[in-house]
Amino acid sequence: MWLIDQLVEQQIRAAQEKGELSNLPGEGAPLQFEDESGVPSELRTAYRLLKNSGFLPPELEMRREALQLNDLLHQLDPSDHQANEINKRLAMLEMKLQQTGMSTDFLRGEYGDPIRHRLLQEK
Repeated sequence: MWLIDQLVEQQIRAAQEKGELSNLPGEGAPLQFEDESGVPSELRTAYRLLKNSGFLPPELEMRREALQLNDLLHQLDPSDHQANEINKRLAMLEMKLQQTGMSTDFLRGEYGDPIRHRLLQEK
């Protein structure tokens, strides 16, 4: 058992003895476990700690930024200068994500490009 695991266990036991963990919301409900099978066992505690603190692996951070840029791009007029800059940034992020082995299908649905093309023709 790692040192951090031992420290956490000690803190939990101390809180239980003081009664600080009684009558909490969700007490007695089943735990929701996440699949961490892709994370080496010696890194799971650290990954969980970072995730619970709001930090993401770089690939997921790029994915989140790409989704935000994609949403922003759909709100802008395609002839806008800012749309061109956002499109360039989105293309760069998409390329980086593909290099890490992540699929970028989340940016374009099966019908996304044909619909966008059709809308541009109607304007």
